[in-house]
Amino acid sequence: MSKERKIRVLVAKPGLDGHDRGAKVVARALRDAGMEVVYTGLHQTPEQVVEAAIQEDVDVLGLSILSGAHMTLFPRVKELLEENNAGDILLIGGGIIPEEDMEELKEKGYAQALFTPGIPTDEIVEWIRNAMESKTSSA
Repeated sequence: MSKERKIRVLVAKPGLDGHDRGAKVVARALRDAGMEVVYTGLHQTPEQVVEAAIQEDVDVLGLSILSGAHMTLFPRVKELLEENNAGDILLIGGGIIPEEDMEELKEKGYAQALFTPGIPTDEIVEWIRNAMESKTSSA
């Protein structure tokens, strides 16, 4: 009997942001929903985040950014994923991101989905499951 592979998610805190409660809450919710979750800890560089995502063979990379550096960090992480032939990893994120920046990040392809504080974790779980289902059915 073959067991279906669990969705693997890396939750990362890039940059100088020192607040990780939200990232830990999301990581726990994803784990409780049956996903395999890796949390990188605080103060990671984009290079460290992408290296961990590749080493852990994740399906989804979630960046938690509260520092205001989202317009720099998302493009850099996306660039590194592409350079390392890992552009198929879904890049999502959350944190304090103004609506106009969220729209720009999504329009330019730097993030597939963005979630703000207070969003129910069930919505994040559902988005990931739907995205992975779409990804596997189109492959």
